[in-house]
Formats: sequence, C-alpha cells, structure tokens
Amino acid sequence: MNAVTLAALEAFPGQLEAHFAAFPSGFTQWAPPSWAGVPSEPLTALEQVCHVRDIEIDGYQVRFHRTLNESHPTLVSIDTDALVIERGYGTSDAAQALLDFRAARARTVALLAGLAPDRFDRTAVFEGYGPVTLRGLVHYLCSHDQQHLAGLQWLLGQIEASRVPANG
Repeated sequence: MNAVTLAALEAFPGQLEAHFAAFPSGFTQWAPPSWAGVPSEPLTALEQVCHVRDIEIDGYQVRFHRTLNESHPTLVSIDTDALVIERGYGTSDAAQALLDFRAARARTVALLAGLAPDRFDRTAVFEGYGPVTLRGLVHYLCSHDQQHLAGLQWLLGQIEASRVPANG
C-alpha cells in the first residue's frame, strides 16, 4: 500500500482534533442558514466528529474485514442522516468521540500496515461506487478524511461570515 496514504491515515486523528479545537466556544453545534457549497456531508462540527468515528468503525473497518475474508462481497453504504438521529450526535461527548476515533484509526492502520502487498488486490463491490479493490477502499477512506477536514474549514468560514454585519 502506498506509504503516503498510510501516513495520511495515521496523521488524520491529530488533524481532526486540531480542526475541531479551532472552533470558537459555542460553535461546535452551530449550523449555517444554508449548506450550499459544503464539501462534506452537511453536519455540524460535533456531528462530523461522530460521523467520522462511526464511518471508521461501522463502515471502513467492516468493509476491510469483509473484503479480506469474503469472496467479492457487496459492501453497503451507510445512511449518515439516520445515524445522526439514532446515535444522538448533537448531544454526544466530543472528547469521547475523538478518543474512540483515535483508537479505531490505530486499529485500522495496524491492520493495513500488517497486510502482505497482494492482499490489497482483493475485490468487492462498494454500493454507490461499483467494483473496488481493498487498495481502492483505502484511498476512499483517505479521501473521506480530507472531505471532513474541508467540511470543518468550510464551517469555520461560514462562522466568520455570520459575524460580518449585513452592510459590511
């Protein structure tokens, strides 16, 4: 597996924590009047942290294990909107969600780093994406990480825009 991608996966928990810590007091559950242009799912900062944690554990870890242990499995997509409600993202403990994510990502990186190169050629069908290799899934996870850093930066930009008086 590409060393740059594995390093990015390993570094992401610290980046997520730093981005979340950049939110002004009282704004971790703030939502803009419009989500037009958001580069990630339309989620508050707290909801994004919970989403990233759950996609790691219930999404990609399951997908990786199934791809490694089953013959060309079909991997389901996860309904983010349903999880936001079912798991009460808006009332979650951010510090615990970040800790849980950090531990989950460490397990993911350990799994991937320990695989023989040919294991990344195993195939699956990823709902909404089509045929994929394990290597491709790893790249999709890395892309997902980057989308959420962009989403958090976008929210910070929206917060700043909300502070500008209407007449400039």
